[in-house]
Amino acid sequence: MTDTAGSVDEVLLEADDKMSKAVAHTQSEFASVRTGRAMPALVERIKVDYYGTEVPLQQLAGFNVPEARLLVVQPYDKTALKAIEKAIQHSDLGINPNNDGQVIRLVFPQLTEERRKELVKVVKHKAEEGRVAVRNLRRHARQQLEGLEKDAAITADELDRAEKDLEKTTHEYVAEIDKMLQHKEHELLEV
Repeated sequence: MTDTAGSVDEVLLEADDKMSKAVAHTQSEFASVRTGRAMPALVERIKVDYYGTEVPLQQLAGFNVPEARLLVVQPYDKTALKAIEKAIQHSDLGINPNNDGQVIRLVFPQLTEERRKELVKVVKHKAEEGRVAVRNLRRHARQQLEGLEKDAAITADELDRAEKDLEKTTHEYVAEIDKMLQHKEHELLEV
């Protein structure tokens, strides 16, 4: 019996771990949505062509936010300045970088009401993708549990208990995504 409990626990732990990663991914997706405030998360993942290799900007530069709408990108290697500037220009940020030969300054304009509403739609879409990912993981774990029951490794009662635990975990992670969405919407819509 301890072996079957181990199998059920392994399935539930794996599902919990993967759901947690799905929520973390959704959180990072939210961080990449511009709110009118300068945040390093907006540019950290921009790929820069650094000596023929695509490298995330966060590996090439440090970031500083001296004012709410100003982000300063300070390259560790000054020779990468032009490549970083070019990568920012070609990104979907829609901001023109100001290069003074030492650092790159990014001034984030105030968002219009229309743009804020568009971004809320984007964030809602990203939240739904996160919820779908969590639900897909639930479905996969449920199939594994049903397979254990089919193979007579667990009883119907154990399957029922495990599915209830799985459902509870799923609801917790979906609620976490909903809470993050609510926070991001508030952040976007406040003027």
